[in-house]
Amino acid sequence: MMLYPAMKDLLEKVPSRYELVNVVACKARRIAREAEIAGEPLSEKPVSIAIQAVAEGELDDETGGTEQAEG
Repeated sequence: MMLYPAMKDLLEKVPSRYELVNVVACKARRIAREAEIAGEPLSEKPVSIAIQAVAEGELDDETGGTEQAEG
Protein backbone atom coordinates (compact mmCIF):
# COMPACT_ATOMS: atom_id res chain seq x y z
CA MET A 1 0.00 0.00 0.00
CA MET A 2 1.32 3.43 -0.94
CA LEU A 3 0.93 6.33 1.46
CA TYR A 4 -0.17 9.52 -0.25
CA PRO A 5 1.22 12.02 0.26
CA ALA A 6 4.63 10.40 0.73
CA MET A 7 6.23 10.57 4.16
CA LYS A 8 9.26 12.42 2.77
CA ASP A 9 6.94 15.12 1.42
CA LEU A 10 5.23 15.49 4.80
CA LEU A 11 8.59 15.68 6.58
CA GLU A 12 9.47 18.69 4.42
CA LYS A 13 6.60 20.53 6.13
CA VAL A 14 7.16 19.22 9.68
CA PRO A 15 10.74 18.46 10.80
CA SER A 16 10.26 15.18 12.71
CA ARG A 17 7.98 12.16 12.60
CA TYR A 18 7.02 12.64 16.24
CA GLU A 19 5.99 16.24 15.62
CA LEU A 20 4.17 15.21 12.44
CA VAL A 21 2.06 12.70 14.37
CA ASN A 22 1.17 15.35 16.94
CA VAL A 23 0.30 17.96 14.31
CA VAL A 24 -1.91 15.54 12.35
CA ALA A 25 -3.63 14.21 15.49
CA CYS A 26 -4.46 17.69 16.79
CA LYS A 27 -5.69 18.86 13.41
CA ALA A 28 -7.80 15.70 12.98
CA ARG A 29 -9.40 16.16 16.41
CA ARG A 30 -10.26 19.76 15.57
CA ILE A 31 -11.75 18.76 12.20
CA ALA A 32 -13.89 16.06 13.84
CA ARG A 33 -15.02 18.39 16.64
CA GLU A 34 -15.97 21.19 14.23
CA ALA A 35 -17.90 18.77 12.00
CA GLU A 36 -19.76 17.37 15.01
CA ILE A 37 -20.66 20.84 16.29
CA ALA A 38 -21.87 21.89 12.85
CA GLY A 39 -23.74 18.61 12.40
CA GLU A 40 -22.08 18.04 9.03
CA PRO A 41 -20.91 14.62 7.86
CA LEU A 42 -17.33 14.35 6.65
CA SER A 43 -16.59 12.94 3.20
CA GLU A 44 -13.30 11.45 4.44
CA LYS A 45 -11.86 10.41 7.77
CA PRO A 46 -10.55 13.33 9.86
CA VAL A 47 -7.00 11.93 9.80
CA SER A 48 -7.01 11.78 5.99
CA ILE A 49 -8.20 15.38 5.81
CA ALA A 50 -5.55 16.46 8.33
CA ILE A 51 -2.73 14.69 6.44
CA GLN A 52 -3.78 16.36 3.21
CA ALA A 53 -3.89 19.75 4.95
CA VAL A 54 -0.35 19.29 6.28
CA ALA A 55 0.82 18.24 2.82
CA GLU A 56 -0.64 21.46 1.42
CA GLY A 57 1.22 23.48 4.05
CA GLU A 58 -1.81 24.40 6.16
CA LEU A 59 -0.04 24.60 9.51
CA ASP A 60 -1.12 26.60 12.54
CA ASP A 61 0.73 29.92 12.76
CA GLU A 62 0.18 30.51 16.49
CA THR A 63 2.31 27.56 17.53
CA GLY A 64 4.85 27.45 14.76
CA GLY A 65 3.25 24.51 13.02
CA THR A 66 2.15 22.53 16.04
CA GLU A 67 -0.61 22.74 18.56
CA GLN A 68 -0.38 22.27 22.28
CA ALA A 69 -1.76 18.98 23.55
CA GLU A 70 -5.38 19.16 24.55
CA GLY A 71 -6.02 18.03 28.06
